[in-house]
Amino acid sequence: MVDLFQHYLPIVIFLGVALAIGAALMIAPFLIAVSNPDPEKVSAYECGFAAFDDARMKFDVRFYLVSILFIIFDLEIAFLFPWAVAFKEVGAFGFWSMMVFLGVLTIGFIYEWKKGALEWE
Repeated sequence: MVDLFQHYLPIVIFLGVALAIGAALMIAPFLIAVSNPDPEKVSAYECGFAAFDDARMKFDVRFYLVSILFIIFDLEIAFLFPWAVAFKEVGAFGFWSMMVFLGVLTIGFIYEWKKGALEWE
């Protein structure tokens, strides 16, 4: 029974430290933050635009292109790490499947490049 507890002790310590850090980060703003609000501090600020009244205002298409670019690289990283870890087991089919996947992502990246998403003015 003692041997069982020794195996789970690192997990219990990890959970305890994680809970302590989480609790400290949730309590710290109440103790440290300055509560002196003024209209400038509490005004909404999103996407680099000042607050506006009309919710139907058109946004520049570059915001959407940047989000597509993020998705391309996010998907690439999310699938490349597990593939690299299991590279010996996936064989030729897994290798060529990943090459097709990377080809599709490269086409998406070239589309972003041609649309000018990488040039922010």
